[in-house]
Amino acid sequence: MSTQDSEKEALYALDLSEVEWMGAPGSDPTNRIEIAHLPGGAVVMRNAAQPEDPPLRYTAAEWEAFTLGVRDGEFDVDAEG
Repeated sequence: MSTQDSEKEALYALDLSEVEWMGAPGSDPTNRIEIAHLPGGAVVMRNAAQPEDPPLRYTAAEWEAFTLGVRDGEFDVDAEG
């Protein structure tokens, strides 16, 4: 098993019942995405309107790659197309 596989396995084994979910300030709590920071820089993400659904779990490296992509505009949608 690779280190990455072991890291993901450990991430999915974590109990999330006590995590502190956060949404964007001023956003509607029933219509937003929420995240929670975990030990070691991992992050979980959920739809606040459906908190009973399993959250998405990201290792620290995956979260960093995602946030850097957002900052670099990788996910920007061209308004004309």
